[in-house]
Amino acid sequence: MSRFTELVELVQSFEKDFIKFYDKGNKSAGTRVRKHMAELKRKAQAIRVEVQEIKGTGADEAGTEETPQN
Repeated sequence: MSRFTELVELVQSFEKDFIKFYDKGNKSAGTRVRKHMAELKRKAQAIRVEVQEIKGTGADEAGTEETPQN
C-alpha cells in the first residue's frame, strides 16, 4: 500500500465526525475531529521523515532511481 493511499484512507475515515460536527453541530464530534487531525499530523510527520531518509540514500527505496532535476 502506498503512503498516499494510506493518507487518503485515513482522511476518509474521519468523514462521519466531520459531517456530525460541521453540518449537525455535534460538539462531541468536534473533539473527535481534533483527535483525528492530531493523528493526521503524526502520520504526515512520519512520512516526511521517511521521505528525507530516502532522499538521503540517493535512491528511491521503492525501486526507482532518482532523476536529476533541471
